[in-house]
Amino acid sequence: MSKDCPDQSLITAAKEAWVQALSLGEKNGYRNAQATVVAPTGTIGLVMDCDTTGIEPDFAMVKFKKLAGGGYFKIINRVVPEALAHMGYDTDQIEDMQRYALGAGSLKNCQSISHNALISKGFTEKEINLVEDSLEAAFDIKFVFNQFTFGEDFCKNILGMNSEQMNDFSFNMLEFLGFSSEEIDVANIHVCGAMTLEGAPHLNNEHLSVFDCANVCGRIGKRSLSVDSHIKMMAAAQSFISGAISKTINMPNDATIDDCSDAYMLSWQLGIKANALYRDGSKLSQPLNSALLDDEDINEEENITNEQNLSKRTSEVVERIVERIVKAERDKLPHRRKGYTQKASVGGHKVYLRTGEYESGKLGEIFVDMHKEGAAFRSLMNNFAIAVSIGLQYGVPLEEFVEAFTFTRFEPQGMVTGNDTIKMSTSILDYIFRELAISYLDRNDLGHVGPDDLDSSTTGSGENQSFISAKVASRGFVRRELKVVSGGANNVTVMPTTNLLKETEERIENTKAVETMQTTNQSSSITRELEAKIKGFEGEACGECGNFTLVRNGTCMKCNTCGGTSGCS
Repeated sequence: MSKDCPDQSLITAAKEAWVQALSLGEKNGYRNAQATVVAPTGTIGLVMDCDTTGIEPDFAMVKFKKLAGGGYFKIINRVVPEALAHMGYDTDQIEDMQRYALGAGSLKNCQSISHNALISKGFTEKEINLVEDSLEAAFDIKFVFNQFTFGEDFCKNILGMNSEQMNDFSFNMLEFLGFSSEEIDVANIHVCGAMTLEGAPHLNNEHLSVFDCANVCGRIGKRSLSVDSHIKMMAAAQSFISGAISKTINMPNDATIDDCSDAYMLSWQLGIKANALYRDGSKLSQPLNSALLDDEDINEEENITNEQNLSKRTSEVVERIVERIVKAERDKLPHRRKGYTQKASVGGHKVYLRTGEYESGKLGEIFVDMHKEGAAFRSLMNNFAIAVSIGLQYGVPLEEFVEAFTFTRFEPQGMVTGNDTIKMSTSILDYIFRELAISYLDRNDLGHVGPDDLDSSTTGSGENQSFISAKVASRGFVRRELKVVSGGANNVTVMPTTNLLKETEERIENTKAVETMQTTNQSSSITRELEAKIKGFEGEACGECGNFTLVRNGTCMKCNTCGGTSGCS
C-alpha cells in the first residue's frame, strides 16, 4: 500500500506519528483513546477533491453544495465515465450518457427552445450570445432568462415587459414568451442535464444498480439505495476499526419512527459501534442537495387535494427557500406617553430601565442607563436599547426579543436587588428582558417571586390596596385628570391639584376614613379568612365533626377541633 502512495513523505509522517503515539502511550498510558477511527470527512473530502465523503455511497450523482457564505456550486461524480467504460460502452455512448446526465450547457440542437425559436420572439445574436455565456454554469435555464442578463431596455422595449414583472423574482420569462412547461422541462434536461442516468440512452437496465446513490438523483430519478445497504457497508469495515465510523445513514423524507428503530436494531445486530440517522429534508437547511426546487414545488396557486400528492411533493422538496418582502411602516409613539422606571442592581451594578408605551399599553420603547459604567459599555447599551425600540415600533413582537435575550450569560451577572420579582440574573440583557416579559407579557415563569407572593392578602390586611392606582399612575402624566375609584361610584378620589404635600396628605387621610367606614362590615370576614390561612386549614370538612378545620398531617389530614384523622395516626 505504501508503494501506491504518490507522496512518500506522507507515509514517513504517518509512521513517525504512530511511533510517537505508541511511545507516549507506553510512558503515560491510554485513556478514552482509540487506535483507529473513521473521522467525519464531509468537508475535508470536498477540499481533497474526493467524489465521496467516507465509508458511504455517493450522496447523488450530481450534487449542489451549499456554501457557508451563500449560494451553491455543482459537484459531479467523475467516476461515472470510468465505470461505463469498464462495463463495455464505447466512447460515443459514454459521451451521450454523460451529456444526458450533465447537460450540454447550451441551447444548440435543443428541440424545444432553439435559437430560431428565440429569434422569432425578438432575440438577436447579441442576446443569444448572452444566454449561451450564462447557461454553462446555470442550475436551471429559468435563472438565465431575466432582466439582469439582457438589460432593462431590451426587456421593456422588445419583449414588452413592465417594471413590476422585471422586478418580480418569481416571474417566469420563458412562460411569458409563450413556452409551455413541457418545453421548458425538455430544454432544462438538454442544457442542465437530468442529473441521473435513469432514462439515459444506450444504458442497459441491469447496469442501473451500479449507479444507485444515497438519494434519488435529479428531478426525474426514482432509484436510491436502501437504509440497510448503508448499515451493511459500515458493518463490512467495522471489524477492522477499533473505534466508531462517522457515517450518515440517509433516510427518505417519508421514513417513519419504526424505520429508525429498525435501523438502530440492525446496526446493533451487525456490531456497529455508532451511527447517525438523517431524514432527507428534516432540517430547513442542509449542506448537500440532490436537486433544487422546481416551479411546481413553490407554486402557491397549486392546490393539494389528497394525502398522496402531499407525500409525493414533500419527498421531492429538499430545501424550501422562501423570500417574503414585507413593507412595514413605523408606528411611532405619541410625544407624551406613559411608562415606568425600574431601578435595580445586577451583580452590584446599578441599572435604570425606562419604558415607553402606546395609548393601548403596548410597549413601544426602552431606555437603559448604567451611569457608572465606562463610556464604551454605556454607549453600547444605549444604542442596543434604541435598536430594540425601533424593532418594537416596526412590529417585531416583544416575545421574539424575550426568547432571544433571556438566559444570555456574561458579566455583570449575579444577585438582583431592587426588583420585586427578579432575584437572580445571568446578564444585564437577561435581567432587562425578564423584567419586560413579566411586566408586559405576564411571563411570571421568568420571575423568582410569583404574583401571589406580592398580593396584599399574602403580606398584610390589604388596607392600602385602594391606593394602588394612585401609586402607579404618574400625576405629571395625567395632569389632574386621574380619578381613583374605591368601593363603587360613591367613593371617588380625585388626584391632588396642587403640589402642596399637606393638601395631598389631607386628601389621603379623608379617603382612608371613607374607606374604613365602608369596609367595617367586611373586616370580620377578612380577618377570619386570614386566620384560617395562617393556621393552615385546607378548606375541607372533617368527617367526624363537620368543621372546616382540617390541616395537613404528613400525607393525611388531621382535625384541630376533634382530633380525628383521615386515615393516618
